[in-house]
Amino acid sequence: MQHIFMGVPPGFWVFAAGVAGLAVGSFLNVVIYRLPVMLENAWQRDAQATLHPELEPSKGEPFNLLHPHSRCGHCGHAIRWWENVPVLSWILLRARCSGCGTRIAARYPLVELLSGILSASVIALHGLSPWSLGLVMLLWALIALAFIDYDTTLLPDSITLPLLWLGLLLHATLDPSFLPQAVWGAAVGYASLWAVYQAFKLLTGKEGMGYGDFKLFAALGAWFGVVALLPIILLSAVAGAVIGIVLQFSGLAERGKPIPFGPFLATAGLIMLLLGPAQLIAWVLPGGA
Repeated sequence: MQHIFMGVPPGFWVFAAGVAGLAVGSFLNVVIYRLPVMLENAWQRDAQATLHPELEPSKGEPFNLLHPHSRCGHCGHAIRWWENVPVLSWILLRARCSGCGTRIAARYPLVELLSGILSASVIALHGLSPWSLGLVMLLWALIALAFIDYDTTLLPDSITLPLLWLGLLLHATLDPSFLPQAVWGAAVGYASLWAVYQAFKLLTGKEGMGYGDFKLFAALGAWFGVVALLPIILLSAVAGAVIGIVLQFSGLAERGKPIPFGPFLATAGLIMLLLGPAQLIAWVLPGGA
């Protein structure tokens, strides 16, 4: 695919992607925290409307991705603009709230750095093109999904389903010859994990994964095609084993507590978008590309 903005030095776009990624990473922190709360609030409203239709819906302060403004969860201190500069503010504040001194988790700058470094990496590896810009949007979504699922065991439809459709639409627009592969990737991705889920439930009486995992796998199939599904699931299994062992030995995960599968699928998707489907398929399945 022919790259756009050919007259500008490539290094400029790599730098710009990194800066944009840092800024988006700050917003991803908001999404990771607020979106599950928004979903829970919506479920509670729906339950109240079903069980007690005679009651008026409660009206409080709007809570969404934009309102209220960010504030300290301990003392309520409103975060000023200069306290919200990605990574830099965390360092200058010495990882503490300027209002009450409560420690600010290192995960906030970690998400920002992941978003910034990976965004720059995509442009450095793939150049600037409509497809690479789509890959940057994909990686932002995968970062948000990985952390949301780790925290709440939820993979929100409001992210996974648009991600699936965006992958199909990009192929339909940019590379129509690949569209059948993408459609089959979405269909087989969903059906394969659904079948594993049903078999596991039949054999054990337990649910081994959620429907969000099916939708995320389908979305990755829509982006990278049906041939990429096996390498993605193999990478997910390896990532799950490695990360699970690290979490257990570091004490960050409770022994015996299930670890969501979504973060491992997202990790495999990130590796796939960085290395490219053809290279990764050839690496995982020699002779399969």
